[in-house]
Amino acid sequence: MFENLTDKLQAVFRRLGKRGVLRESDVDEVLREIRLALLEADVHYKVVKDFISRVRERAIGVEVSKSLSPAQQVVKIVHQELVSTLGESEQLDLKGPAPHVIMVVGLQGSGKTTTVAKLARYLRKGGYLPLMVASDTYRPAAVMQLEVLGRQLELPVYSDRSGVSPPQICVDGVREARRRGYDVVILDTAGRLQIDDEMMAEVEAVKRAAKPAETLLVADAMTGQEAVNIAAGFQQRIGLTGLILSKVDGDARGGAAISMRAVTNVPIKFLGTGEKTDALEVFHPDRLASRILGMGDVLTLIERAEATFDQEQAEKLGRKLVEAKFDLEDFLEQLQQVKTMGPLSQILDLMPGMGGLARNISPEATDQQFKRIEAIILSMTPQERHNPRILNSSRKKRIARGSGTTVPEVNALLKQFRQMQQVMKQLHRGGGKGGLGGLMRMFG
Repeated sequence: MFENLTDKLQAVFRRLGKRGVLRESDVDEVLREIRLALLEADVHYKVVKDFISRVRERAIGVEVSKSLSPAQQVVKIVHQELVSTLGESEQLDLKGPAPHVIMVVGLQGSGKTTTVAKLARYLRKGGYLPLMVASDTYRPAAVMQLEVLGRQLELPVYSDRSGVSPPQICVDGVREARRRGYDVVILDTAGRLQIDDEMMAEVEAVKRAAKPAETLLVADAMTGQEAVNIAAGFQQRIGLTGLILSKVDGDARGGAAISMRAVTNVPIKFLGTGEKTDALEVFHPDRLASRILGMGDVLTLIERAEATFDQEQAEKLGRKLVEAKFDLEDFLEQLQQVKTMGPLSQILDLMPGMGGLARNISPEATDQQFKRIEAIILSMTPQERHNPRILNSSRKKRIARGSGTTVPEVNALLKQFRQMQQVMKQLHRGGGKGGLGGLMRMFG
């Protein structure tokens, strides 16, 4: 979702890194380009204005002038202020006596019902016993959709087709959860094509009747600034405790995610990263800021590995990535493993320095596309895989012929692999966890 914004910001930082000393005019020039990049990414203009003002105030002050590397310091400031704009990470409020009620609201087409199932799956992994309640009696097949998802996940769904009102269905669902010992109730409320008084009145009635601890809005990232307006409308009318941004794996411009917290003052709690029921990520503003700036997201990558592999495999992958002790042989093995963790383009985008390669792979990351990467590496000798530096022109031509690809494709893969190695080495020197300074050096 952020690739256009990421590409533009990286281009700005690369130019900035060529300047040894930064003058105020240099900072202003860079900030103009960042401002245009944010506006083109559909970030709310008031958010952009405030963001640029904060960055400029810090960038022309003592903080940069005393830095040994002013350009890197500006990048660090942009990262920190981006994290500040995105807001803090907040967990679901599941304190107090059970059952804990979570009300999920949103417009039709936002992915609300699927998100309810994703949320139930996430909570079950956390040790809870969730019950989903199908109270959307307006949209055809909405109840059936949630029941089908419940059967797929082997999770219970409460529904009532006898003509009972949605608020009463929710009350009955909470009562059923209490009777059967479920500790979380997730209410799938009715959606509309647009916000209207009738819809809001019903949602208000459900909230009064069910008394939810959490009221979460599912907002479609593909709608851009309209998602921000929808969130503001729901917040003003019923009050929200959190946002779930869906379809962030699409080709939206990304501005909604950056604008939402600042405009609505409501925290983003989850990101929907695909259609499958496991495609739900806890929102971490620092990780998203790193992705936007092209730094990758190693922590999320390792968490996905832990969820997919056994403990020994996850630890091995984590060590390989953080310590940068891997060659193309290891790289191929990792690619074969992480195919099970989701679309390959998403996984590569989480690896520092691999975003460029991810751009060349469709969101579906088809087997044919993966096999081209695999074929290139398998067409190398063991010596070449362990030491890619020996790959001269004739060797690359042989590899291209053997893999059915072209020399530019071979060069592109090698370039991205070298960049990943370089960045991971910098991260390791920075201590593995706090190596932000090392990551910054990739822009210089």
